[in-house]
Amino acid sequence: MKELKLGVVESRFADIIWENEPLSSRELVELCEKELKWKRTTTYTVLKKLCDRGIFQNIKGSVSSKMSKEEFYAVQSEQFVEHTFDGSLPAFLAAFTSRKKLSAEEIDEIRKMIDDYGEV
Repeated sequence: MKELKLGVVESRFADIIWENEPLSSRELVELCEKELKWKRTTTYTVLKKLCDRGIFQNIKGSVSSKMSKEEFYAVQSEQFVEHTFDGSLPAFLAAFTSRKKLSAEEIDEIRKMIDDYGEV
């Protein structure tokens, strides 16, 4: 799978689509002009880039996602763990918790996720 990353401005652009989809490319241009102060050409350039990455699609002027926001961030998280921790989730959690203490609620939530996964 392609590496999925979004810069700060691309993330805001993606949020505009996810929050308003499906929308016409004209509506997207208007929203980007209003919220990002972009020209039409900038909107179409960034849209094409994100369509080429497989995140969005623009079919006959109708813009929608090919992957939900949740799916996108799940894939991005998997790629981060894979590249940074050789795919080891325990190594990631060890690094994460070495600097940030988990609350009792977070620990319970993680335990429940593990228990639910084990039941599958």
